[in-house]
Amino acid sequence: MQKNVKKIKLPGTDIEVSPLGLGVWQFAGGHGLNKYIWSKEIPEETRNDIVKAALDGGINWFDTAEAYGGGRSERNLASALKANGVKDEEVIIADKWFPVMKLAGSIKRTIKKRLEALDGYSIDLHQIHQPYSVSTTRAQMNAMADLVEEGKIRSVGISNFSKKKMIKAYDALKDRGLSLASNQVHYSLLHRNIEKNGILDTAKELGIKIISWSPLEQGTLTGKYHKDPSLLKNLTFIRRRIMPNIKKKTKKSKALMEAIEEIAKAHEVTPPQVALNWLINFHGDTVLAIPGASKVHHVESNVGAMYFELSKDEMDKIDELSRPLNKMK
Repeated sequence: MQKNVKKIKLPGTDIEVSPLGLGVWQFAGGHGLNKYIWSKEIPEETRNDIVKAALDGGINWFDTAEAYGGGRSERNLASALKANGVKDEEVIIADKWFPVMKLAGSIKRTIKKRLEALDGYSIDLHQIHQPYSVSTTRAQMNAMADLVEEGKIRSVGISNFSKKKMIKAYDALKDRGLSLASNQVHYSLLHRNIEKNGILDTAKELGIKIISWSPLEQGTLTGKYHKDPSLLKNLTFIRRRIMPNIKKKTKKSKALMEAIEEIAKAHEVTPPQVALNWLINFHGDTVLAIPGASKVHHVESNVGAMYFELSKDEMDKIDELSRPLNKMK
């Protein structure tokens, strides 16, 4: 039985999403370059159960990408949705075009492959994965706008774009009568750069949603590395490269983690639920998050973040302890 949870509307659309989505990069694990990130493939039955747990917990959207196994994540997501009897109109899917060394024309040329990989499921939010296309931001947005007008996607987002490039994307879409729905960026209590470089303030000003990837900082904010630092050795080389200071952050965030654990006990929830709750509520409805899950209990825990309320004092305490770790005043 799916739980009811508040929905947040993507700007300029009728698309409503839960505060948490499920990132399914892990669904590409064990193949191609992804084997250096996710060393083991998640069994099909487990993928199906992960998706079911997400849906049952109130999540209504999933984030995937062309780059995640060259379509493998998309195909495995579609397969899991079908296994759970989910119809296209019952789910929201966010996908991404991989732009490295590509022209904007590739966006329209590859859309058929993206839709084929999703096997009958629509792309509700199509995102530029990185700001590294050979083409201008305007050319990329025009290609995306064409796809919206052709009915092949429903809305447009970006990922890992700076404040300057985000504004360019917003302006280009505005000229086409469309809204920029989102900017997907690295954001967590241990990585608050977007609060310092203008991305978050600009997103609030323009009404753009922020989608946080790695909201639990590769599991650091679950507290497991604080309790057993030896677990850090299990991270793959690429994951350590993605989070180069994870060992240092674990050591320095002891006081923050202790406060999160204390607050979690008061609410009878878990530390990662507190960390996620703070992220999706501290800035009103601006921030969404897409924690991943390689095990069913991961997603069962994560969804609980949407079902309790932190007090202002609790939020402020977490904010205060997190600021020095991010060199914020």
